[in-house]
Amino acid sequence: MAENPLEKTLDAQWLATQLQDRSMRGIAIETAALIRSGVIEIGTHLPAVRELAQALGVSPATVSAAWGQLRRQKVIAGRGRNGVWVCGDMLSPRPARFEKIGNFGEHIIADLALSSPDPELLPNLLEAMQHGVGADNLNSYQREAIAPSLLEAAKHDWPYDAPAFMSADGGFDGMNLTLQTLLMQGSVVAIEDPTATRLLDMLDNLGAQVLAVKCDEFGPLPESLAQALLKNPSAFIYQPRTHSHCGHAINAERYAALAEILSQSNTLIIEDDGIGQLSCYPPVSMGSRLPDRTVHVRSYSKAYGPDLRLAVISGSNDLIKQIKSFRNFGAGWSSRILQEALAWLIKDPKTQEGISHAKNVYAQRRKAMSDALRIRGINIPERDGLAMWIPVPSEQFALVTMAARGIAVLPGERSRIGPGQFIRISTSQVKPEQVDLIADALVLAMGA
Repeated sequence: MAENPLEKTLDAQWLATQLQDRSMRGIAIETAALIRSGVIEIGTHLPAVRELAQALGVSPATVSAAWGQLRRQKVIAGRGRNGVWVCGDMLSPRPARFEKIGNFGEHIIADLALSSPDPELLPNLLEAMQHGVGADNLNSYQREAIAPSLLEAAKHDWPYDAPAFMSADGGFDGMNLTLQTLLMQGSVVAIEDPTATRLLDMLDNLGAQVLAVKCDEFGPLPESLAQALLKNPSAFIYQPRTHSHCGHAINAERYAALAEILSQSNTLIIEDDGIGQLSCYPPVSMGSRLPDRTVHVRSYSKAYGPDLRLAVISGSNDLIKQIKSFRNFGAGWSSRILQEALAWLIKDPKTQEGISHAKNVYAQRRKAMSDALRIRGINIPERDGLAMWIPVPSEQFALVTMAARGIAVLPGERSRIGPGQFIRISTSQVKPEQVDLIADALVLAMGA
């Protein structure tokens, strides 16, 4: 290996002698083994693609494909003129954006990084679980797509007459199953910008080429979607109700415009209704216009409890059949106990009163924060959901400023694709006595 004071650069001829299998898969696996064992250290620059290809006697495309596999595994980083270097020795795929949210330390007095429901506003699960253990067909290995009781309960307010349904172990599990099943590695995918952090991690894992679709207060912009569709993406992913970061929702006029544009393409439509019943808006889906190529995923975690681990997916018979088949690699079906418990909660009047109360409380907390900022000369649109998306001059400065005052927030770069400087703050668990402290810190973070 050659070495200078700034970096280590791996010699192409030396690396070639270490690699016995000259196939794409072999180059990736054997290079990964060298990294895992410490023979190739973290920080080491790898040889140029053409140089290594010549030393191995293979095409540059073979080496590029191998590096692409290691890049998806988050083992190497970089490309182009800056070269490729070893950035890690953990060889399993992992959600890098989501894992970076992390622990901000003991001095944090207000953790606003995760947009999660207030446990005090979730239903009591005791009676629901008692009903759950009475589920039909309990402990059977029959791979049932969805329990009949949950199917009946979910259909009550489903946004369209879907041909087929199945359950999943939470909203992100439903989205991951859908993406893993229906998209190929390296697919071109259009997605609204910003979007959920974990969706971008999932697309990274697929090696997807991501096209950003810009949004305003009514959701994805028609002209931006039309521009993205010119590149013939395999799928368009968006949040049809309350957006988990920005709080906007698609109105009837925007829905019609987007449906018209999508009807002129063959692009698969994947809908992530992550807020679910906590949204102040009625459910909506492109499935009412384009049912043959719409997959709708609704999470029940925010309204009913994350530990219920349930979501419902709808789509055409063919699409749901494909997702069900892929799921057979793993669990195969969701717990009938949990499905029966959720079905009971959906039908229980007391639970529904509690969810209505929770929506009012979340709205009050958002308004309290919005009002506190407005008094301080900062006008942030008062929308829906469990969080606020706030523009700042510098994300890094905002993070440091907030953390210095004991407040953790989510940097926008974890959730956006295009340019811009933003932070997201969760308002779902903000206590009244914290509002002024947070608002004062935001003023400093925004340089206002």
